[in-house]
Amino acid sequence: MSNFRAGKKELKKGIIDRPIRFRTSLSNTIADVLRGRNWQEVTQDSVQPNEWDFYWCDREWLKENYDHTYFQEHVKICHFRNHYELTRKNLMVKNLRRMKKVVEREHGKGSAQVFDFYPTTFELPSEYHIFVEEFKRCLGHIWIMKPVAKSQGKGIFLFKKLKDITDWKKGEYNANPDPMTPSPETYVVQRYIHNPYLINGRKFDVRIYVLVTSYNPLKVWLYRSGFARFSNTRYSLESIDDTYVHLTNVAIQKTAPDYDPEKGCKWSIQQLRRYLTAKHGTEKVDKSFADMDNIYIKSLQSVQKVIINDKHCFEMYGYDILLDENLKPWLIEINASPSLTASNREDYELKYGLLTDVLNIIDLEGRLSGKEKRVGGFDLIWDDGQIMEEDSVWDNVSICLDTPNSFLGCYNDRERQLTQMYKMLALSKAKSTPTT
Repeated sequence: MSNFRAGKKELKKGIIDRPIRFRTSLSNTIADVLRGRNWQEVTQDSVQPNEWDFYWCDREWLKENYDHTYFQEHVKICHFRNHYELTRKNLMVKNLRRMKKVVEREHGKGSAQVFDFYPTTFELPSEYHIFVEEFKRCLGHIWIMKPVAKSQGKGIFLFKKLKDITDWKKGEYNANPDPMTPSPETYVVQRYIHNPYLINGRKFDVRIYVLVTSYNPLKVWLYRSGFARFSNTRYSLESIDDTYVHLTNVAIQKTAPDYDPEKGCKWSIQQLRRYLTAKHGTEKVDKSFADMDNIYIKSLQSVQKVIINDKHCFEMYGYDILLDENLKPWLIEINASPSLTASNREDYELKYGLLTDVLNIIDLEGRLSGKEKRVGGFDLIWDDGQIMEEDSVWDNVSICLDTPNSFLGCYNDRERQLTQMYKMLALSKAKSTPTT
């Protein structure tokens, strides 16, 4: 990458004397959002294709270019170098296990129970013999197999007999592998959550968006909106081979014969929270959503010392969480590149607002004060410690409540909030500017 011509003025106050230059490898909602900000697009065919301030890159570009690319102070890209420590299924579990052991050793088993939010998991083929011991100890349980580096439900299947996995691994697992033979694909096998919470007899999981702008110190934003993805077929354990029953991925469900692309199989998180509250009461639902907060923070803390922190990087994760019949949330997986392609108009509006607010927080224009607890639909839930809700301001003194600043599934009046916030920032800036 050639040198960026960015001076101290841009670093301190944002890029104000020229258009912000962006590049993206995607042609979906993020491209629309970037073009809608009146930034200047840079492409491979541009005169200076490497002169950009912001790059919504894909993971392949990151892998090939990050280690030998020079970034000027203000430049931002949308992934941390080794994001896969949290988003590859086997590494996620490895890091969670490690941190749980540390907490258990230092604070006891009781304290370590805060990590009991993911199913019993083994990596195959490396932990095959350990898995077999657990399988024999828990006869009758259903297990689910997932390739560690695939998405959209590819390669996933359920089984409850060891011979089913024996057939799968035939020719792949060998205790003494031939070094000339390619290594078998890595899978994780997990105990299947057989008692999911059902709505109208159908299973669902929840997609939640979490933005990390720094790992050291850890700074985490939670988006108020998201969606529940439903299976297209009523839930039953009688047919464990039916992916329409057990996998909620849109990529799977949209291939169902009776799938309606406009209706889809989604609820907004606001709709889901209202439904659950009406059925179970505020206290129980608030507890469930607070347990989800614990999942985001503990999972991020588990990789905090592993992730290569870089001020040029941020990451918008897509968390997939399943509720069981007791409203206990379970972490299914974390996505480094959640789908930004909209399935219908409502989905497009959600993702357009989400991505707009990501850019508002990244703030290449230099409009924010750095003290914000909310920007559009995002609420700051962690900044080197838990963030508590701000109740009101009296005489420029903030009065804080003993309530976490977390509002998943609450009213998302992002446009009103942005208008009010930028107006207050402009007034504050005008007051602080000396008159001549």
